[in-house]
Amino acid sequence: MIKLLVFLGNPGKEYRETRHNAGFLLADSIYPTASWKMKFHSMMTEDGGRKILKPMTMMNLSGTAVSEAATFYKLKAEEILIIHDDLELPLGKAKLQKGGGLQGHNGLRSIKERIGSADFFRLRIGIGRPVHGDVRLYVTSPFKKDEAIILSTLFDRLRPLIASPEEKEISVK
Repeated sequence: MIKLLVFLGNPGKEYRETRHNAGFLLADSIYPTASWKMKFHSMMTEDGGRKILKPMTMMNLSGTAVSEAATFYKLKAEEILIIHDDLELPLGKAKLQKGGGLQGHNGLRSIKERIGSADFFRLRIGIGRPVHGDVRLYVTSPFKKDEAIILSTLFDRLRPLIASPEEKEISVK
């Protein structure tokens, strides 16, 4: 049973609408009226007994927040769902899985290092990979208008999945 939902992103106004903040954007979409408070280097709220975190560390240090919350609540890796952007999935697709490779995602690497396991659940939100250019610039650039519409449609389809996660793939195309 999932007891901790962690939506990954980067804090700060300059990152707000960027691809790397797909996790934060989904949290804001699902919990628009949540009462967030600062705890575990994160903005935190609760929903139906589950703890919900948006780490306020930079993405690459997300493990700090996750490990503090997991230790405090005595959670196992398999009781945690990490929601994050994924370059390897096209925009408009999402995939829920348990464990798996980290595919170069430094936020996930930080979490694995800090909690000592990669056996957490992951909801991978596809942002696509740039055809050319610097990946770092791509992930920290904002979604275009048409991309934001696709993302919003995907988020609508992800709401029930967040409520009761089980391994599957979702697409809006």
